[in-house]
Amino acid sequence: MQTISLTPEYRISRLIKGGWHLAGGHGPVDTQQALVDMAQFVESGITTFDCADIYTGVEQMIGDFRLNYPALATKLKVHTKFVPDLDRLGSVDSQYVEQIIHRSMKRLGVDQLDLVQFHWWDFTVPGYVEAALELSRLQKIGDICHLGVTNFDVAHLRELHQAGVAIVAHQLQYSVLDSRPSGLMTEYCAAAGIGFLCYGTVAGGFLSERWLGVAEPAHPLANRSLTKYKLIIDDFGGWARFQDLLRVLKQIAENHQCDIATIASAYVLAQPQVSAAIIGATNTAHLPSHLRLANVALDSSEIIRIRDFLATGPHLAGDVYELERDRDGRHGRIMKYNLSTPT
Repeated sequence: MQTISLTPEYRISRLIKGGWHLAGGHGPVDTQQALVDMAQFVESGITTFDCADIYTGVEQMIGDFRLNYPALATKLKVHTKFVPDLDRLGSVDSQYVEQIIHRSMKRLGVDQLDLVQFHWWDFTVPGYVEAALELSRLQKIGDICHLGVTNFDVAHLRELHQAGVAIVAHQLQYSVLDSRPSGLMTEYCAAAGIGFLCYGTVAGGFLSERWLGVAEPAHPLANRSLTKYKLIIDDFGGWARFQDLLRVLKQIAENHQCDIATIASAYVLAQPQVSAAIIGATNTAHLPSHLRLANVALDSSEIIRIRDFLATGPHLAGDVYELERDRDGRHGRIMKYNLSTPT
């Protein structure tokens, strides 16, 4: 598996094992099997894991993995998040920030967090700059090694940067269906030295052979990922256009003797400022395909072919996470906003 440096001294695998799928919204989780699966990912070279304070039980699960597999744990980098509850945004203070960060350290079983990614639900509520500066204080005393953000737009990312917060990574949604990070966000992060850690590259599994040539699914869908990314497909132009995209990706996949998901992720990894892609794996069923991605490089004609197709129809408008910030809108209504209260 390829690796990449976020800073001169901090290197991660270009594929990151995501943790959201282990938080309970995607079906039952066998905790012991999850630990065995984590070991297989690390042994295969996918040595960076992503989790969050709001992913129920996942930080503790990774902490248990560290305890049960100490040799493999030495190879592991863990990225977590600091996501203050929506109901607490107006009262986030130094004590709250420190309590959440120390809880993450305890759950993960570490003396220092590798990377903390900061999210703020509502920018109309002040305090996000102060909260980020508090994270910087915890970084200075050694509780945190590196700082990132998740789902910030350009204007508010610039505010943190200008306040002196040293941001090395931005976790955001990026795929052939959702190109919102291109343009202004890419330009700003290139100038600021911020790498993208991308989720949604396979749209919760929609970007796969399973959905090629099948009828549009009806609600309710099987899990939270499918619910979320079906909304993205709707905004992309609907099911018929999505099927046309799958056919384009399938033809390119045949040239590389791989699958649609591999091509979809390879396309994102080829974009400017993209450091890594986060794969939402509940188990190791697709691990061989994930590993094959390390050997798939799209040539310029294939990238142009995908871009030319994307230019022919609708696209998601606005800055990163702009649609999702509307809590009364289609995207915002499916979010869970209060999962981080200290216990």
